[in-house]
Amino acid sequence: MTSPGQSPDPVRALTRERAHHDTCRAALAAMVEGAREQVVTGEDVSASGADAEVLGHRFRSRAKELRELPEGPLFFGRLDFDTSGGEHAGASYHIGRLRITEQPSAPPLVVDWRAPVSRAFYQASPRDPQGVAVRRRFGWAPGSRGDSADLTGLEDEPLTGGGPDGHGAPRAPGQGSAILADEIERPRVGPMRDIAATIQPEQDDLVRGDPTVSVCVQGAPGTGKTAVGLHRAAYLLYTCPQRVRRGGLLILGPNRTFLSYISEVLPALGETGVRQSTVGDEIARHPVTAEDDERAAVVKHDARMARVLHRALYARVTPGGADSLAVPDGSYRWRIPAAALERIVAGVRAEEPPYATGRERVRTRAVRCLQAQAERRAGPRTDAWVQRISRARAMSAYVDAVWPRVRAEEVVAELLTDAQTLAAAADGILDADEQRAILWARAPRSYRSARWSAADLILLDEVAGLLEHPRGYGHVVVDEAQDLSPMECRAIGRRASFGSLTVLGDLAQGTTPWAARTWPELLAQLGKPDARVVPLTTGFRVPEAVVGLANRLLERLEVDVPRARSLRRDGELTVRPAADVLLETVAAVRDALAHEGSVGVIAADAETVRVRAALDAAGIPYAGPGEPGARVTVLAASLAKGLEYDHVVAVEPAAIAEAEARGLHRLYVVLTRAVSRLDVLHARPLPW
Repeated sequence: MTSPGQSPDPVRALTRERAHHDTCRAALAAMVEGAREQVVTGEDVSASGADAEVLGHRFRSRAKELRELPEGPLFFGRLDFDTSGGEHAGASYHIGRLRITEQPSAPPLVVDWRAPVSRAFYQASPRDPQGVAVRRRFGWAPGSRGDSADLTGLEDEPLTGGGPDGHGAPRAPGQGSAILADEIERPRVGPMRDIAATIQPEQDDLVRGDPTVSVCVQGAPGTGKTAVGLHRAAYLLYTCPQRVRRGGLLILGPNRTFLSYISEVLPALGETGVRQSTVGDEIARHPVTAEDDERAAVVKHDARMARVLHRALYARVTPGGADSLAVPDGSYRWRIPAAALERIVAGVRAEEPPYATGRERVRTRAVRCLQAQAERRAGPRTDAWVQRISRARAMSAYVDAVWPRVRAEEVVAELLTDAQTLAAAADGILDADEQRAILWARAPRSYRSARWSAADLILLDEVAGLLEHPRGYGHVVVDEAQDLSPMECRAIGRRASFGSLTVLGDLAQGTTPWAARTWPELLAQLGKPDARVVPLTTGFRVPEAVVGLANRLLERLEVDVPRARSLRRDGELTVRPAADVLLETVAAVRDALAHEGSVGVIAADAETVRVRAALDAAGIPYAGPGEPGARVTVLAASLAKGLEYDHVVAVEPAAIAEAEARGLHRLYVVLTRAVSRLDVLHARPLPW
């Protein structure tokens, strides 16, 4: 908590805020040093070994988080509460990405943006001021590393007409914030930034939602759905640290380029150690060394394959696979007749446990049956006796006969190489053409030498999930979820079966052959059919003119999503025919480089080689997606999803639309990557 002076002079106010930032910087340095000292002293605490280890881990983690906090401004806002009463009456709080204090028990110099009191910074309004007299925003120089001299301005928004500090540059209630607009529209250079300073009320509602409840965000382009998901992850780590960290938090993105783009957001918010991955990396039991044609991939990703695999696995269970069981015990043999053994297996099978659990249940129940016989004959048996009988060779042979041990690779390899096995498992589920599509052209010598495709790995994960439940996460954030196949959804659902999900996507941007057309169907596959679907339709990133063009194309996409709208009245849209598209592309890139910010040149996948050659010939340096060093990025349309550039040059929309079955959806993605300016260059008729 701060106690600012009463002077209305903006210059003096700015001087005081810079001085406060210097105080915060010194306090943060002391916090970092204190965390280092705790690590050293924590190693010598006089407690049990386990307690010392837990305490040491906690100290080391805190020290690591503070060390890895990126340099930058330590606060971006301030709340001045009125004096009318309430918990915070007359108080002022600076809001930042991390709580900063000079003493653990002292009032904070900066309050974490996730703290309950900070919510008013995002939610308070003239209609509902929530006790706030003045909301202040701070303007920092672009790219600031946190030097106090980079604090260039401040802007006050009075909400109740009076408060403890009336200085700054007052703004009429309800008037838009120039600092907020500048921050939202600041050029996109480098990785994705956090939006802690610019979160809007509807975004804040999602970020701070119930951590135990799964939610699906249907977000139009530029509405900040990815940022909402990442900030929700940071919020959950702050408010439910033990629950979430115990199970772990997983961020799933569509590809590694996208993960590289978002990689700095959580560290900037003070959260490190969060796993960021793709579905492919999560299920990667083997490297991908084979490739399916589209027909085979579509069948393998179909939800019906789960039933086929279930049949193929449990076809190995044979309740009548043993005539009887005789287990030697000294000079005596304990026996179970075949009918009783069959009832044991059938009973376990009916319970539908994980396959590996079922094996052990069969063993346990057979042992109990023998134990009951032994106790009727000679009294109670010891635990050692039970263990000996359980490990007896005859008992293991019996279990292997009726419920054999198996690996996921064996099940899938046999299914995809043996037409009879596949026909038996897929009877009534897949037709003959579909079965032929997924059979491997050549059988490997054994499953150990098999070459696996990306879709095969999904099948392996399904069987592995039937064998044993995978380790679950406390919370999973899934971005670009509209492109997940039913089988990929099942893989994610298994990892979130005991936790909650934040599902992010846009049905209009679905580009895979199996892309979802409705959210309820996809959420059911994820195991969260009751998840709430919340639309975000107000864009803060894409200019109004670009959104208008995208909405024209939206009408052709046959998905039930609301039209987007933009609060950005700036921006430029140019749609022009070109006799020589490559020549015009070079000219458009040169024009874009005259402006500030990043430039993305996006073309159909097959055309990117020609685009690169044209830029090479013109001497314009460029990079590929995810590569550092150049302002210009040339990328295939298939890699554009989730990325953004200040200036986008879209090359020949018709070629992008014709390149794949859902090419119009791909084109919708391409057109909405622009933050400030969009050039559409075409020699062929436009597909809208």
